[in-house]
Amino acid sequence: MPSPPEYRPPLDGYLPLLAELKSKVYSAQTRAATAVNRELVLLYWQIGRSILRAQKEQGWGAGVVDRLAQDLTGEFPAMRGFSRANLMHMRAFAAAWPAEENVQQGVGQLPWGPNLLLLRALKQSDLRAWYARKAVAHGWSRAVLDLQIESGLHEREGRTSNNFSRILPPEKSDLAASILKDPYNFDFLTLSGDAAERDLEQGLVDHVQQTLLELGTGFALVGRQVRLDVGGDEFWLDLLFYHLDLRCFVVVDLKARAFRPEFAGKLNFYLSAVDDRFRRPGDGPTLGLLLARGRNGAVVECALRDIVKPIAVADWTARLLETMPERLKAALPEREGDG
Repeated sequence: MPSPPEYRPPLDGYLPLLAELKSKVYSAQTRAATAVNRELVLLYWQIGRSILRAQKEQGWGAGVVDRLAQDLTGEFPAMRGFSRANLMHMRAFAAAWPAEENVQQGVGQLPWGPNLLLLRALKQSDLRAWYARKAVAHGWSRAVLDLQIESGLHEREGRTSNNFSRILPPEKSDLAASILKDPYNFDFLTLSGDAAERDLEQGLVDHVQQTLLELGTGFALVGRQVRLDVGGDEFWLDLLFYHLDLRCFVVVDLKARAFRPEFAGKLNFYLSAVDDRFRRPGDGPTLGLLLARGRNGAVVECALRDIVKPIAVADWTARLLETMPERLKAALPEREGDG
């Protein structure tokens, strides 16, 4: 008998169904992987706690860990986690997190690799907990977590000079302040000491993935050199973002020199224009982030005092060619048009 003809459903109804089912499968796979990871990390914590307890009660030294590694590997040859080094990591993990609820509700949601990074890179338990919460909330990989620790994110987040508390309602003000940082670290760029705003802007766009990572979760790039027409006059925004949690546009104004009071007035104007042109019902007031290469805190505070739009001012840093050894400068690729 001939095989029945292949069924071809109408695409307008079938494709949404297929997309829905794919989404359910992917979500189930993610939940299953998360559950497996959580159980594995909890198991490692329990093993580490048992080793700590036995060593304390029996007075055993590190030699017992060697014997346990040998016996557990022999009993469970398919599992690769019972080396002496990893058992010592489990012991340190249990010592760092004595309470099981901290593991169940916090670091247990991270894979084992990021947990080892937290142990090695940070000595203070409160900092480990802070970075663990951030990693869980934002889904950071081990590499991203390492980068955030290396850049000292905990010392920079929420540190901008701003007028948010005067302009925005408390819940919006706190959230807006928390998503910003000072200084912004653009070390993925290589700039000359006399770099202009356009050089910085070009570099940030060329490295947009690293730029978004440094700005933080929730920023979506709308465009660069965005044109504004105000009464027939043209103005250009350096960078325009939309923040998904704040539900508002964010104008980033870049300066290659120290902050001056007139910068705040100009950015205040830009925010009014963006509100008129782009803001839609449900959007919050547009925020302004002015990134300068140095600032005087007293000058910034005075400049923002009577500004009517929400503005934050922060420093930015980047690798400068003048501070690099000659052998590293020579290894840099030439920019298009050089030579």
